[in-house]
Amino acid sequence: MNRLVKIEKKDDIFEQYKDTPIASLIEYQNLAKEFEVVSKAEILVGMCMDNRKQLHIPNNFAYILRTGGGNLRYSEFYVSYAIASGGIKTIALIAHNNCGMVNLVSKKEKIVQGLVETAGWDKEFAEEHFNSMAPLYEISHEIDFVLAEAKRLRGRYPKILVAPLFYNLEDNLLYLINEV
Repeated sequence: MNRLVKIEKKDDIFEQYKDTPIASLIEYQNLAKEFEVVSKAEILVGMCMDNRKQLHIPNNFAYILRTGGGNLRYSEFYVSYAIASGGIKTIALIAHNNCGMVNLVSKKEKIVQGLVETAGWDKEFAEEHFNSMAPLYEISHEIDFVLAEAKRLRGRYPKILVAPLFYNLEDNLLYLINEV
């Protein structure tokens, strides 16, 4: 079953997201919705730090946390801050295809070598760093991870609307994910 739902018109947006900042985010990105003047953030977006993704949104529309894989486990205080201080009631978690945080073990030698050559690290220190840190930051399959992270955040913040989304690097569009 294909879990991704391409949004090509406003009616494609799932009912639970209509008339919410999630719908606006998708409309800005996919449907070229005209930018409105926004004075206060309406949404928190958690997405990967990958430089290949760019959101098309108006200024002041969103708090954006960019971490490897869009993993917010170690940025949870920032989430709490946006909710408590910024009044955020909606979170969009955005995964994407070809994420570098998937299967980090296969990238170990490249990462270690990069730390040695680019950062000037000792090889043993770079290997120790990779071995201790990679398991904390590696994600499983992109869609499985974003669904699990959405479930975790919904449990942590039960009054907050949390939507798992998918950014396709091939067409630069956001897709909804069937969670069933």
